[in-house]
Amino acid sequence: MRSDSSRCTIVLPVLNEESIIEKTTSELFAVFLGINMDILFVDDGSADSTWLKITELSRRNLQISGLRFSRNFGKESAMLAGVANARGDCVIVMDADLQHPPAAALEMFNIWKDGDSSIIEGVKIRRQDEGALKKFGAKAFYKILLVLSGIDLDNASDFKLIDRNAADIIMSMPERQTFFRAMSGWTGLKTDKVYFEAPSRAGGVTKFSVLKLAGMAVNSITAYTSLPMQLVTVTGLGFFMFAVIMSFQTLYMKLYGKAAGGFTTVIILLLLIGSILMISLGIIGIYISKIYNEVKFRPRYVLSETIGENPGMGKA
Repeated sequence: MRSDSSRCTIVLPVLNEESIIEKTTSELFAVFLGINMDILFVDDGSADSTWLKITELSRRNLQISGLRFSRNFGKESAMLAGVANARGDCVIVMDADLQHPPAAALEMFNIWKDGDSSIIEGVKIRRQDEGALKKFGAKAFYKILLVLSGIDLDNASDFKLIDRNAADIIMSMPERQTFFRAMSGWTGLKTDKVYFEAPSRAGGVTKFSVLKLAGMAVNSITAYTSLPMQLVTVTGLGFFMFAVIMSFQTLYMKLYGKAAGGFTTVIILLLLIGSILMISLGIIGIYISKIYNEVKFRPRYVLSETIGENPGMGKA
């Protein structure tokens, strides 16, 4: 049971969202009426007037502050920047396009305030503008992640509440390439769930292309399990056993004069083994590139401007 005066910071990563941030802000203040709440926008290098809108809102309302990246660093960096700079006893991370309903955010806060959970996960039960192909891809990704790493993110989203303890643990993780959706689950802290239906976007367009989503899936899987590397070894051992068997068969056929032309078999085997080798090298290359990026230990983001009540002091 938390204090009634507990403060909640709502983190809103934004990228070219000039048309909707004012509406989003109004709806959040209407829903959280009477609650000690503030809003922190993180502008991920917008090319439109998003930052000007944030600046205007902050000057009119002291409960609104903002961080501006020097360029586009990605949503993962924006969410972590918000968590690092949030001043509340709990932090709610949500999209600014209102596909994460403010009413569900309030439900998260009430569950957290009245209970003892450190994390409240937002779980989608339906999304109005989600096609069959995208839904299938998401299901397949979550199933693969569950099998390989043991982390269950079925229907999960970036929409969640984390308390100060969970936020500090997440920010203590030193990796540069992050997957925020899974980081809170990795902590093992007590978690509750809030189920919501995601409506259509209130404005703007999605910033995630198929290639970006595929890249995020690869990064997420390799960030939480090394099993693909082990599969390379298992595949190699399997082909070694296959090669030994084929060698004995070939010698037997040769010694007993039963050998026949096998051009087609040879070509198929060469193509198959070559493909396996290239895929294996690709998997190894992904892990090597991740190691390369991690050892450079560059900051996750660079701030160019801040507005509001002491933002911009958190760890990058």
